[in-house]
Amino acid sequence: MTTQPVAASRPEVTLRRVRGTDLEAFFEMERDPEANWMAAFTAKDPSDRVLFDARWALLLDDAQVTARTICADGLIAGSVMSYIEDGETEITYWIAREYWGSGVASQSLALFLDEVTVRPLNARTAKDNVGSLTVLKRCGFEIVGENEDFANGRGELVEEHLLQLA
Repeated sequence: MTTQPVAASRPEVTLRRVRGTDLEAFFEMERDPEANWMAAFTAKDPSDRVLFDARWALLLDDAQVTARTICADGLIAGSVMSYIEDGETEITYWIAREYWGSGVASQSLALFLDEVTVRPLNARTAKDNVGSLTVLKRCGFEIVGENEDFANGRGELVEEHLLQLA
């Protein structure tokens, strides 16, 4: 499956288990320079396929990770997952740029939160990533703190919101 331009109407969003064949689409999404800048906290070298494949192999082999492929009208539109970080459950998601602003992120996160019922659930986003902050708040997350960390996607320190769903 590959990504396609978004239709004029709101796409039907579904989640499914990640398949090995999804990784090519994920890799292309994560190489998008604009998406890397917006996400900020990304891989050091998004064009390194060996590291990308190694990271996904570890994620998919980890019983504490729940990873899903986001489909919009049957096409791969991104990924969403939960994982354990410092003993706490955190979520992350990546939406292909052509789906930004279409409701795919909010719909997919809501579906994911129905499946992953662990609470509290943590998330983080660059302070200037208004779209991601809006999605998280729409799904019930609240800002519980702030942090500043080095962001590979921007090559500099970036302020971030720390959020939690209780």
